[in-house]
Amino acid sequence: MIRSLKQRAILIAASLAAILCAGTAGFHLIEGFSIFDAFYMTVITVSTVGYEEIHPLSTAGRIFNSFLILGGVSIVFFAVGAMTQTIIELELQDIYGKRRKKRMIAALNNHFIVCGFGRVGRNAAYELKLAKAPFLIVDRSPQRVEAAASEGMLAMAVDATRDESLREAGIERARGLIAALPSDAENLFVILSAKTLNPKLNVVTRASEEEAERKLRRAGADTVFAPYTMAGRRLAQALVRPHVETFLDFATNHVGEHIVLEQFAVAEDSEVCSKTIGDLQIKRPSGAIVLALRKGNGEMIFNPPPATPISAGEFLIVLGEQKDLDRLERTVTGGR
Repeated sequence: MIRSLKQRAILIAASLAAILCAGTAGFHLIEGFSIFDAFYMTVITVSTVGYEEIHPLSTAGRIFNSFLILGGVSIVFFAVGAMTQTIIELELQDIYGKRRKKRMIAALNNHFIVCGFGRVGRNAAYELKLAKAPFLIVDRSPQRVEAAASEGMLAMAVDATRDESLREAGIERARGLIAALPSDAENLFVILSAKTLNPKLNVVTRASEEEAERKLRRAGADTVFAPYTMAGRRLAQALVRPHVETFLDFATNHVGEHIVLEQFAVAEDSEVCSKTIGDLQIKRPSGAIVLALRKGNGEMIFNPPPATPISAGEFLIVLGEQKDLDRLERTVTGGR
């Protein structure tokens, strides 16, 4: 659409420039007018303002002027019509674009809401997009919303701290929320509102101040990341245990084109229910590595031994190539 509008604007400008140049050259060559007088004569002729001729015209000049009037008026009418059409198309595009966005937001279900499209929210959105998860960005800045939309992300320019904005984002149908607003106070407000509207919502946020972490958890945040604390630990880890740090980067930052870290929920009708980790790795080898098993009570078993039983509702934390994970997922989740 934008490319078409640019082409239309270029065509209009080129047509007007061509008729002005042709008229100026014609009056200069036929009647001997100066360049300025020829240009002025062309302008008043094409614009049909009704001024009298600045110099008497010969028969040849009048014939030329007649064709100039016909061509010039046609081009002016074309330019006015094209500009009017452009304005109408822009208005319709804006109206239908808003309606289409509302329909897309209304169709979201079991999705994620990213509150804030700053440095933290932007990277979170990129990760969700990479995982092909349905998500919606909420930010009060129209410029940030436009930037997100230009990258193919669904976004809306509203205040995430307001209940009506969260309802418009489908908070009751959402699966999770990322509170990535600039301040801890704003994130706290969003979490309180979100948990009130959807108590089952999984909420993740970040804490700029260490003392805010406890408050955010009390407000209902399921996971709180303290960037400065985490960065300090990783910096020290890189010095003391550099190979461990390299592995963490490998596991969390998708080092390699196909190797990823993933979690799978064990379905009730899965064929691995009531079996063990050993049965999963021996009878149905997938090539993926089972790093941990999260039990239903929240207990995390790292490097589970082969005799560890697997039950419905538990989660397997696995590492491997995407093709191996796809094969394991069909086994664990019952083909979902």
